This record gives sequence, C-alpha cells and structure tokens, in this order.
Amino acid sequence: MGTDGRYRENIYRGLAVEVILKKDQRTGKTTSGIVQDILTKSSFHPHGIKVRLQDGQVGRVYTDTK
Repeated sequence: MGTDGRYRENIYRGLAVEVILKKDQRTGKTTSGIVQDILTKSSFHPHGIKVRLQDGQVGRVYTDTK
C-alpha cells in the first residue's frame, strides 16, 4: 500500500484499505475493506487512523513503516 495511513488527509470514504482489527493487534493480521467512516478526529495517529469498514468492522489503517 502506498498511502501512509497515519495521516487523516490520506484516508477518505470509499478508499480500499488494509486494517488491523483490535483482536488482531498481537499478530498483525490485516483485514481488507472499504472505508465507510473515519473515526479518528486528529490529523495524525502513530498507529494508524481508525476507520469503520462498510461491513461494520473497526480497525486502524495498516501502514508498513519498515
């Protein structure tokens, strides 16, 4: 993924993203989906912007910072 998911300006409704759900934080397993709502209010979050996917799941947009 080329978009830095830590910046809110890069995320918008309808964007296809990979997120890490709360239950998968330890393993780092990602889930694919389409952004329905942006839940993080700040312009930057070091762990990724929190979003709600169209299927109702909530997670932080995954960014490979390595």
